[in-house]
Amino acid sequence: MPTLPITSPETHAHQGTGARAQDLYALPRASGFDHTVAFLRDGYGFIGDRARSMGTDVFRTRLLLKRVVCMVGEEAARIFYGGDRFTREGAMPPTTLHLLQDQGSVQLLDGEAHHHRKAMFLSLLGPHAVAKLTDAVVDEFRTALPAWERAGHIVLHDEAQRLLARAACAWCGIPTSGAAADERAVELGAMIEGAGSPGWKAARGLLLRRRSERWARALIEDARAGLAKGSSDTPLHVIARHRDTDGRLLTTEAAAVELLNLLRPTVAVARFLTFAALALHRSPSARARIRHGDEAFLAAFVLEVRRFYPFFPVIGGRVRRPFEWRGVGYPVGTWVLLDLYGTDHDPRSWDDPERFRPERFLEREVSPFELVPQGGGTHLRDHRCPGEWATEDILAGVVRLLVQEVDYTVPPQDLTVGLSRMPALPASGMRLENLRAPDGSVHDRDVDPVFQGCPV
Repeated sequence: MPTLPITSPETHAHQGTGARAQDLYALPRASGFDHTVAFLRDGYGFIGDRARSMGTDVFRTRLLLKRVVCMVGEEAARIFYGGDRFTREGAMPPTTLHLLQDQGSVQLLDGEAHHHRKAMFLSLLGPHAVAKLTDAVVDEFRTALPAWERAGHIVLHDEAQRLLARAACAWCGIPTSGAAADERAVELGAMIEGAGSPGWKAARGLLLRRRSERWARALIEDARAGLAKGSSDTPLHVIARHRDTDGRLLTTEAAAVELLNLLRPTVAVARFLTFAALALHRSPSARARIRHGDEAFLAAFVLEVRRFYPFFPVIGGRVRRPFEWRGVGYPVGTWVLLDLYGTDHDPRSWDDPERFRPERFLEREVSPFELVPQGGGTHLRDHRCPGEWATEDILAGVVRLLVQEVDYTVPPQDLTVGLSRMPALPASGMRLENLRAPDGSVHDRDVDPVFQGCPV
């Protein structure tokens, strides 16, 4: 990909389309009529690989027989997230929409309605609230350790989903037993797994989502009727009594969707946790620095896990305000896909991007349009995920626990991360064996048992 100046979008884009603006046909076009099959086959590499081969960071093609513009890189992210140019309405396939957001959610709102609803989520995810959620997650992991010792082995991704669901329910103020929370973990996990997988996985995810929605609607109704226990400042109660800009309570259906929009992303952190364990396994030096209490490095390690490993492949938008960029006009309704994974691996922003190197985050500040695993832009005004802070805090808390409070071995297994699987995960789910609390201080040991198993 050619080196391009990365500057503010205002240098290159303005609202409206000038008389000299070219139409979208001026953009490079990927060869072939429709690339739906190629997108499913190539997964996370679909946009970035074609952009590099074509020598551009924006091109046009067709997906699902519909015209689409594909973009990658920091400047593209600035265009996509800046200026309120895009709406999420009509920008995702219906199945993906229903599994991840559904109608009535904050992500589908625009303008002041979006800002108002987003402010409610940000009020739930301040530093104190995030710390409480992280404490709940870490406590669940500590509580699970004796059972892991007895079992002798775990699949980390499966256990992480289960424990995150329990912690998230408790944090939200949802009165539920451990078994009921485990059911929610299965349902929420199926939504995540099915979002990028056409066929039976998507169908299963949709079926289980309907069950979760019925459960969430009942919780909202109980909270509004004064039947739900717990403090009035818990997320369940805040969502139940939230009023939109028109002064009306959310519909029961919309409130249930927003409650799930707190629970499901929390459970999705299980994928980052699994990748973090994989990174610890493959990087003894990183593990050693964290074991010896280097908190600055731990924070950088968490950011590098989020940058390096695949999470969301792309984000879609449709132009709501026409604009011109690089002499090309983008009319209302244009479908655009921003390559999140490719932007996180763009060599114009990242030195040696295919190398896992946490130190890069200790060497310079990174813009909110370079690191975009969960979206870009600002948290309040744009569509950037408000749960990023919670994701990073949970990752730091659990990584610290895995390194400093748990001994385990990593047996031989298939740790391949296939980029055609969306969302991606190590093939084995990260199997750990011989888990136990250390006999003495982990800081005093010269040999770390985690490196006695699988060599790769």
